[in-house]
Amino acid sequence: MRIIDFHTHIYPDPLARKGSQSICEFYDLQSDLVGSAGALLAEGKKAGIETFVLLPVSIKPEHVHSINQFTAEAVSRHEAFVGFGTVHPAMEHLVDTLAEIETLRLKGVKIHPDTQRFPIDDERMNPVYDALQGRMPIMIHCGDPRYDNSHPRRLKNVLKKFPKLTVIAAHLGGWSIFDTAFECLKDENCFVDISSSMMFMSKEQMEQYIAGYGADRVLFGSDFPLWSPAQEVEAFLKLNLKPDDREKIAYRNALGILNGTV
Repeated sequence: MRIIDFHTHIYPDPLARKGSQSICEFYDLQSDLVGSAGALLAEGKKAGIETFVLLPVSIKPEHVHSINQFTAEAVSRHEAFVGFGTVHPAMEHLVDTLAEIETLRLKGVKIHPDTQRFPIDDERMNPVYDALQGRMPIMIHCGDPRYDNSHPRRLKNVLKKFPKLTVIAAHLGGWSIFDTAFECLKDENCFVDISSSMMFMSKEQMEQYIAGYGADRVLFGSDFPLWSPAQEVEAFLKLNLKPDDREKIAYRNALGILNGTV
């Protein structure tokens, strides 16, 4: 069965270990993985993962362009990579950055409201959300009990305002607040991924969330380098799912979002 990992992060080789440590420190987690392209590809080989979606985030607005360029270069070097770009609401010419992302042949946008320090429903982002409707998908980090910026109710506000926006709400729609996220998003027009989720609940709980959202709305993701894609695939394959639903989550929903371009 084909597998597309829709949630991964890499850094330039000289910064890969520091980048991995930084994200672990932010979440008070531990990982021995190094967030380099080579390490990700090696994990993919072990797990039988065919395609990885790279999701960069720029903490500072002045770094957006260089980070998007790095991602595009990684995609050009490795057939297994599909890249998203990033934006920051404090940057100049915010909407114009979408054209740059398209020129770089990146396939979507990633934002992380907690590390970038803005609420999902920040009005500065409205022109971006509007411009993305029918154009490109956006992956949004959602959920963290320490912060309100990424609360799924804020995503719900955006979904109501921009009904044609294709959104993937990361981490089952709300990292570590999975029940709250489900209540907010179960009836909304968005996808969720299962990254950074399976290790925090039982197999049966994950199966219930997938059934609640519907397999048509769920994507496989590992959140490398926080977690091993190989171990995440192993856990995913142990879930009691219908074969058709398993294929939807593993790759078919991803192909739909990416317009079959991978």
